[in-house]
Amino acid sequence: QVQLVESGGGLVQPGGSLRLSCTASGNIFRLNAMGWYRQAPGKQRELVAVITRAGTTNYADSVKGRFTISRDNAKNTVSLQMNSLKPEDTAVYYCNAKTVDYKTDYWGQGTQVTVSS
Repeated sequence: QVQLVESGGGLVQPGGSLRLSCTASGNIFRLNAMGWYRQAPGKQRELVAVITRAGTTNYADSVKGRFTISRDNAKNTVSLQMNSLKPEDTAVYYCNAKTVDYKTDYWGQGTQVTVSS
């Protein structure tokens, strides 16, 4: 009923930038918050950034000042601009969407981000 498709991952040097995008399709009217999570090898999945339909944002402390989340409600798209990337940002990044009551989560398949010299 809801599908999330990510794009924009890849390999970048420390200090570089990448932009991730996620497009939702299907039963979109149920959705409110959209965001990004990441999971590095051997670590728990963690919140990176989230944005509500109204535009309220939250960021993990580790990415504040470096990452910016935005969304286009008309296109049902959420983006993550990642600047000043560090090796510790290396992870699989997953797009996430929640219903208005926050009871249901939808997930993309993930996109790999690798920060390395």
